[in-house]
Amino acid sequence: MTAVQKAYLALVIATLSWGGNTVAGKFAVGHITPSMLTLSRWVLAVTLIFAISVPQLKRDWPVLRQHIPLLIGYGAIGFTGFNFFLYSALQYTSAVNAAIEQAGIPMLIFVLNYILFRTRVAAAQIVGFALTLVGVAVTASHGDLMRLVNLTVNFGDGLMLVCVIIYAGYTVALRWKPQLHWKSMMAATAVGALLASIPVAAWEISRVGVQWPDTRGWGIAVFAGIFPSLVSQILFIKGVEGIGPNRAGLFINMIPAFATILSIAILGERLELFHIVAIVLVLAGIAIAEWRRKQPV
Repeated sequence: MTAVQKAYLALVIATLSWGGNTVAGKFAVGHITPSMLTLSRWVLAVTLIFAISVPQLKRDWPVLRQHIPLLIGYGAIGFTGFNFFLYSALQYTSAVNAAIEQAGIPMLIFVLNYILFRTRVAAAQIVGFALTLVGVAVTASHGDLMRLVNLTVNFGDGLMLVCVIIYAGYTVALRWKPQLHWKSMMAATAVGALLASIPVAAWEISRVGVQWPDTRGWGIAVFAGIFPSLVSQILFIKGVEGIGPNRAGLFINMIPAFATILSIAILGERLELFHIVAIVLVLAGIAIAEWRRKQPV
């Protein structure tokens, strides 16, 4: 297997694991609460990442110390905030809906970068992201766009839109991250995620009382702590090293597709006509935007 093929394989497994996170969140309903899943996930992830990164953390400590608030913020917002709202949304909406709505993240990143930093854009990119936005709107409204006008969107779909905003903001903010080894970056942000998970869990316990996970709940927490939290991150980094960030970035668009397929295969969710329309719009929009990105500007 060539180095490029290894990079492709790493990226496919990484995005498959991230897609599986959505399915795991839906599978967890009734077995582990959103905050407990988030907290237990990051307890395990922090334990594992520190087991392999202590020497690197010591070398990077001077840089880490200067940027602790920023790194903690990355973990709190991008990891805990996103996943808590994702798992909460899946209490009310389908995993297929959640998967397709996550495709709105690249579009919002594009909008934020333009508003905040005046990033150059082309007409084809605008058309592409507009199609993606329509696809997400079709999903959120369950095929009836008039529901958006009347503000009768499913509560879970509304929470998913919050997820999209959170992760897009986190991604845009990564432009300020310091230069660190990936082990140190992962360890610092995982600690931030864990610290943020504690008050969230305390709030949920005070609201609904202690609800301990059952066997399935703990199994899902272990999966989330190992695969979406660590394995995907490591493999994505390896993929970027193999083929570069621009080409590797295209694989992010596979996450909603993988999550949709897994939702149907594992959860037995129905693929409605509006889902098919939305997927076509989302993929067409992404293809147009990415095609134009490759052209000389």
